[in-house]
Formats: sequence, C-alpha cells, structure tokens
Amino acid sequence: MSGHILIVEDETKLATVLRDYLTRDGYSVSLLDRGDGVLDWLSRETPDLILLDLMLPGTDGLSLCRSIRSTQQTPIIMTTARVEEIDRLLGLELGADDYICKPFSPREVVARVKAVLRRTHQVPDSAPEPQLQLAENSNRARFGDRDTELTAIEMRLLQLLMKQPGRIFTRDQLMDDIYPDRRLVSDRTIDSHIKNLRRKLSTLAPDQEFVRSVYGAGYKFE
Repeated sequence: MSGHILIVEDETKLATVLRDYLTRDGYSVSLLDRGDGVLDWLSRETPDLILLDLMLPGTDGLSLCRSIRSTQQTPIIMTTARVEEIDRLLGLELGADDYICKPFSPREVVARVKAVLRRTHQVPDSAPEPQLQLAENSNRARFGDRDTELTAIEMRLLQLLMKQPGRIFTRDQLMDDIYPDRRLVSDRTIDSHIKNLRRKLSTLAPDQEFVRSVYGAGYKFE
C-alpha cells in the first residue's frame, strides 16, 4: 500500500529520518515543522495520513487534531515525548487513530502507518477476509482454517479486548475484569497472560497482530 503522508514535526532530524523510512516503503512524504501552517496546507492538499506531533510551535497538536476532525476524517497518528500525556489524549477523545510515544523506532512508525491505512482504506474484495472468532464453550480461537486452544483467563482477556476494538485497556482494568475477587496478583501477571495469548494468536495469523501493546498505557485489540 502506498500513499501521501504528512509529517508535522519540529525536530528536523527526526522528521527527516521518518521521511526516509516512509519513502523507502513507497510513500510520498511532505514535511511541516510548525503547527500554524497545517490547516492552510490541508486546504490545498489531501494526504492519506497525518503524523502529528503533540508539542509544536505555533499551534499545538491537540488543537490541530480537533480542527482537522471538525472538517475531515483523514487518519491521524499522534506522537508525543511525554508518556503522561497518553491518559490526557485518551480522555479527550480527539479522534486520533493511534498514539506513539517517543523515543520510537522508525520501523515501528512505518508499521503503525501501514496498520492505520489498512483499517481506514479498506478496499472491497470478492472474498471477505477471515475474522477472528471465539468458541466460548471450548475455549478456542479460530481464524480462517486454523484454530488454537486458550486458557479460561486468555479467553476472558480476549473477549474483553474484542468487545471494544481500538480501546486501550490499562493493566488495572484488565485485572479487575479477570480477577473480580481482587486477589493479590502482580500487574505483571497480565503481561504474562497477554504474552502467551499473543503467541497463540500468532500461530493463527503470523502476519497480523491482534493484541497490541501501547507503551505506557496498556493493551488494545485490532
């Protein structure tokens, strides 16, 4: 998949690296280093996706995201160097399609761009893609012609995440659902269950990542 990506980033070196990686993958890329010129640029151009930094000179990323969402549905991936801002971003429900915390790998950004474009630019096909399906009575997950057995806890985790695709669940929220008796367990217990769950799901679809970790925030289903 190719397309036109707008990068709004005031760190010139970082923006250049991202541009090079995206260009190498076949995307055309435009760069802006200030927030106050973005809306004027968008009145003339129509990118397929916007990589939007949170802290920008001129106009900040939050304000820009609100303004863009009021007139168009161009996919937006927000980037921030402040992990504590993730909760604020989530709470404001600005309509961004994804969030990435700095420092990040340029390869991760390219992967996120591809994932968001796949979700937001679905092309009708004669044969629908297989969907992940759960068989609660047998604790099994199926994708296409493959299936795998899950533990009861893995099944409950996956059911909760799948009920609200794209929503980020914190470890505490997941633990409250899995352990309603509030037994004393480490929050790393969730990480262990998620790791095993992702390993099993990867046997169903090696090229897909159904359960994603969001740095500093939690987990979500795609």
